[in-house]
Amino acid sequence: MKILLSLLLLLASSAAAQVADKKTTVEIELDPYYSAIGVYNSLTGKPIPHLEVRNELEIYRELIKNFYRPRTLIVEASLNPLPYAGTLIKRHQPGFYEDMQLASNFNAVQAATAGFEEPWALSVFLGNVVSFDTIKKSLQGKRNGYSGLLVDMGTHHIKDNVLIRDRWVQLEGKLKGEQILADRSLRWSFRGGMKFHGDKHIADSFFVGFRRSRTDFAGSGATSFWLHNSGFEYVSDFSQEKLEPIRHLLILDKKFPMKKSRAAFTLGLGFVWTADKKYSGPLSNSAAGTKTPNSFQFVLRPNLEF
Repeated sequence: MKILLSLLLLLASSAAAQVADKKTTVEIELDPYYSAIGVYNSLTGKPIPHLEVRNELEIYRELIKNFYRPRTLIVEASLNPLPYAGTLIKRHQPGFYEDMQLASNFNAVQAATAGFEEPWALSVFLGNVVSFDTIKKSLQGKRNGYSGLLVDMGTHHIKDNVLIRDRWVQLEGKLKGEQILADRSLRWSFRGGMKFHGDKHIADSFFVGFRRSRTDFAGSGATSFWLHNSGFEYVSDFSQEKLEPIRHLLILDKKFPMKKSRAAFTLGLGFVWTADKKYSGPLSNSAAGTKTPNSFQFVLRPNLEF
């Protein structure tokens, strides 16, 4: 892991030296739930192409069309700040954490941090990247569209706000991106793949995931409750051994744009259902003294979008 991080820093230094021709660039994203720094290297020797699009379907069509034409290599290091903070609170402030247990299926700290199974990761992406017209400023997002193959790896797993030592690797095909315009913000992610765990008590899995989010700042959100000023995320995991469902995540978002500024309050509500078959031995619910074999946790995810 240290070697890979050193490689990332080396690539970042190289990017700074080549900033004039933009063949290698650095992107930084800061968000309470997902923050990252990525180094983008063009395999064609040309800058990342710019895509002029008129609608959402045109974006998807262009990315899918070039899925098998890898033109960009990305190395990225990411951190999930709030999910990691939840593990620190449970470990160092157990009294406060217990006070946040408001119901059997609702702990306020866990509800605000659930849905992320790892505190950090190192990623390598090989595929197609296109840029969009955007008003987004630096440190606030990638402003690009992606389609290709992604390898993620990390050293720890999060279960019920507890850090577990686990060298995991995830392989997936992905269609992802965000477009930030003066009157709206659009984010999407469609993916499928498999995940392998170093800890034998965590089941290896196949997964599919879908996420879409749109915020309208020009008042058009009232025309459609589902397509404008709303979003959703759904992820389903199946065990590699028996293809049984072992985890479902569903989150529905509603956006509340502010009239006098380009900002919106976002409230996500949902749940995470985890089968006891996902964990075995000392990590299983039965080993922890839980009477119910499967776990159900509500998710409450407030955020502020600029």
